[in-house]
Amino acid sequence: MNISLTAKLARTILSINPGEDERRRARDGVTDYFACLFPVLHGSVLDSGLDAVFRVYPAEHLVENLALQLGYMSHSLDFDDYHATFRGHPTTVVLSTLLALSKDCSTVSAESLLDAYIVGVELAGRLGKAIGTRHYSAGFHSTATLGTIAAAGAACRLLGLSAAETQMAIGLATTQASGLRSQFGSAAKPLHSGLAARCAVSSVLLAQAGFRGQSSGVLESFLQAFGFGVEQPPSLLIGWGQPWRIAEPGLEFKRYPTCGGTHSAAEAAFFLREQMLSAGHHVIQDAIERIDVSFPPGADTAANIVAPENGVEARFSLEYVIADALINGSVALENYSEAAVKPVIAALAARVTRQPDPAAPADELDPDRRFHRVTLWLHDGNTLSHCITRRETAAAFTDVQAKLQRSLATLPAAQAQNLLRDARLPDTAALHRLIFLISQ
Repeated sequence: MNISLTAKLARTILSINPGEDERRRARDGVTDYFACLFPVLHGSVLDSGLDAVFRVYPAEHLVENLALQLGYMSHSLDFDDYHATFRGHPTTVVLSTLLALSKDCSTVSAESLLDAYIVGVELAGRLGKAIGTRHYSAGFHSTATLGTIAAAGAACRLLGLSAAETQMAIGLATTQASGLRSQFGSAAKPLHSGLAARCAVSSVLLAQAGFRGQSSGVLESFLQAFGFGVEQPPSLLIGWGQPWRIAEPGLEFKRYPTCGGTHSAAEAAFFLREQMLSAGHHVIQDAIERIDVSFPPGADTAANIVAPENGVEARFSLEYVIADALINGSVALENYSEAAVKPVIAALAARVTRQPDPAAPADELDPDRRFHRVTLWLHDGNTLSHCITRRETAAAFTDVQAKLQRSLATLPAAQAQNLLRDARLPDTAALHRLIFLISQ
């Protein structure tokens, strides 16, 4: 393995420059970030883990803990953006790191933060490609593992570290990278994001302070250890910005507050609900005998909770999301809180059976070819079936400005309008107003 990989990566991170189109896309990412953060920050959505996070990691005078708090809150609802190549949520870690570091750095401009964020998303996508297809399927949570490294690289760009310091920071972040999918459906999942941001900040500050670790070979070792034989280290370096990964495949903004692995199943269920209503079945759950959902083998790796007990677990339940979509014609945040699952939805969810399709290629080989086919077996003997692909779901437009506006609904109108404007980062003053707000 090339021992100079980290050195080449460091030079690229510090030297490459995004353009205006990438900054426009980055502003969408920032807007979506605050749409996910504000409901938790303002307390309009209950998060019982937040008090413990604030007590154990107080942010006063400690930028690492501010990064952790922001990472936790922005990922708490599981409503934040997703990047297909990364197989995780890059913005929650990268932007939480950058915003925290900007708190005490008056020289950070809106443009420099956007550029560092774009570099972080680029690095996240490249790390996803470089680690290969087995890292996630083996049980690792890419937002936590790869996100730590991507956020550290972005922070080095923001603060203008030297190439040598950047190498050191990447190595320190890599040796701390951790997080397991087995924590999905609990408050530990958003804690992964917070811990990743905290480790990224401390890695960069240690490197900046002259701390010495190994300057090369650490990232290479990580890829080898956790790539399980299918790692592709050259992917970290070849063709940066051609196109930028914030543009292609781009950030996917969620329309539903559930695991991305449930979304095409929900949309298939919406279609079938309309068919049932048109046929005169106005009490959906009474008309259905059973439900099958098929997908490529392994496509339910993340959404693996069959019988959730509360709304947080339900975010990762194909069965519950399908039942909710059929009964209510929506997948609304209020059904995915910490409260117990709704009995009517849970009763229909119990009639859902998973049917991995053996004729489809394994999800691990190409997640972009994922689909969900939902089949309804009705009491009157009729059968209805519909299939939606992940590509169709990802291609649908999500209005992040409207998403943010909905998340600010409990605030006074004037304050909400100011936040809607500032979240687009029109200038540096807006950036520092936002930083002041989130660090109080």
